[in-house]
Amino acid sequence: MTLLSSLHSLPFRLLPAGLLALSLAACQSNSTKETATTAATPPVAAAAGDSAAITAAEMGSYLKAVSSDEMQGRKPFTEGEERITNYLAAQFKQLGLQPGPSGSYFQPVPMVEISVAPAPTMQIAGKGQQLTLQYKTDYVVFTQREQPTVAVTNSPLVFAGHGVVAPEYGWDDYAGLDVKGKTVVVLVNDPGNAGNDSTLFKGKAMTYYGRWTYKYDEAARHGAAAVLIIHDTKPAAYPWSVVLSGAMGPKLRPQTPDRGAGKCAMEGWLTLDAAKRVFTAAGQNYEALYAAANQRGFRPRALGLSMSTSLQNKLRRQTSKNVLAVLPGTTRAGEYIIYSAHWDHFGVGKAIAGDSIYNGAVDDGTGLAALLSIAKAFQTAKEKPARNIVFLAVTGEEQGLLGSAYYAQHPPFPLAKTVADLNMDMLWPYGRMKDLTIIGYGQSELEDYARAAAKEQDRYVLPDQTPETGMFYRSDHFNFAHVGVPSLYASGGYESRAHGKEYIAEKRQNYTTNMYHKPADQMDPSWDLSGVAEDAQLYFRVGQRLASETSFPKWRESSEFKGAREKMVGK
Repeated sequence: MTLLSSLHSLPFRLLPAGLLALSLAACQSNSTKETATTAATPPVAAAAGDSAAITAAEMGSYLKAVSSDEMQGRKPFTEGEERITNYLAAQFKQLGLQPGPSGSYFQPVPMVEISVAPAPTMQIAGKGQQLTLQYKTDYVVFTQREQPTVAVTNSPLVFAGHGVVAPEYGWDDYAGLDVKGKTVVVLVNDPGNAGNDSTLFKGKAMTYYGRWTYKYDEAARHGAAAVLIIHDTKPAAYPWSVVLSGAMGPKLRPQTPDRGAGKCAMEGWLTLDAAKRVFTAAGQNYEALYAAANQRGFRPRALGLSMSTSLQNKLRRQTSKNVLAVLPGTTRAGEYIIYSAHWDHFGVGKAIAGDSIYNGAVDDGTGLAALLSIAKAFQTAKEKPARNIVFLAVTGEEQGLLGSAYYAQHPPFPLAKTVADLNMDMLWPYGRMKDLTIIGYGQSELEDYARAAAKEQDRYVLPDQTPETGMFYRSDHFNFAHVGVPSLYASGGYESRAHGKEYIAEKRQNYTTNMYHKPADQMDPSWDLSGVAEDAQLYFRVGQRLASETSFPKWRESSEFKGAREKMVGK
């Protein structure tokens, strides 16, 4: 699974121990509640028997290959990239799948690697005050601008609440505020998620407006020189140490024609303590401003202070690859269904317990194994799909969903004719599950397709157990959703058929603590891949039904992506 899009090292889909325990405790009550409040599920078309071709043994064979030491951790710009992308292309070719429209199984993805060396301090001045903030202790900064030196000097500080402009919610944190050339200070998350008013936005369920990437982009749209998010552990759900680790080391960014000039010169975070000291110097009370920013009618304000700091960059431009293949449709060959998974991980790095290869077996070797198994099942099915099926393995997920973002911005196949993206990322290798947990539950009609397929497997649908963490926005399906393509991200993960909920809680916690983004995430012969296979079978059935229809699944009325789809298709 990916890191934070901007920090590139925060866990997106893994939860802190406390959140994991709370979500598991809520699991049973939510599972029964959900089935009572959802619409009746339509019957699933096509022969379910085709999905039986997807087996745990086959999944294990693929998983062993993609997560072996020979793949060297699958890091972009390394020999590991060449090995995994060539392997995937060879598998697609062996299955008889067609390459992309360019005649190649590869889609080039231009990137730039930016190694940032920030100044050791940040100066805050004004109102007779002079504060010196320490890098790492009080703040972190980075940049997407491709230039050797980036400096922000005497930039006026302004507080813009959550940094959100959401017309559909009647909310504008920038109303009446000119931030051109200024440094915007904003709160983490969105007003509903961070506050106590369930009528704001989607309440505790985070919307896209709560994402740090959105806040950075919104500040840039308003011409800000810099943007700093205030880190608060409680609403953020991760400690400062996670932010800090994410700011260290080289970052991959997409290459852009303006070389990042359209972004703020600096993006970064302030610790809560540092933010409180800044507000005090400005003659403001942080708690009062926080409360005001979570209420309707909030108005942004200048702080009467300025900020100065700088950083040095080392740049390396190179091209990575998405890998894609197509099974042509029989009668609706102008329409597309995408299956996606990311091929990248962290390569060869710091040795832990004598092992330096970060194999990424669960993250996302399991998704790659499912992708290949589903491709094989479609190719060998008795009835070929009416619509095109695209199998897409993307690069740079761990660096901020870069490969899927590039695909969405430079689609080889028209997005207006793309029916759905079905994304697989980190499937749990701990046996068959009773649940099918849908991340971002309530977004689109694809949930009805997933529910019907789950019913075939005698499983229940479980809504996202921690919607406040915004998991829907943290894997590759998000980039398709962002441009309007309905997207599904689901898997079993909370209740083992054989061992119950506590067993899975222990397994997940052990993975989070001891394996996640470490060399220990390597294939274990004792893993039970029957649940991974069952998830892949379910995804196959969803795609099979979508391929047999003439209609397109729709976003729910409450989804923030509904407008993007309507704009795309001209409605």
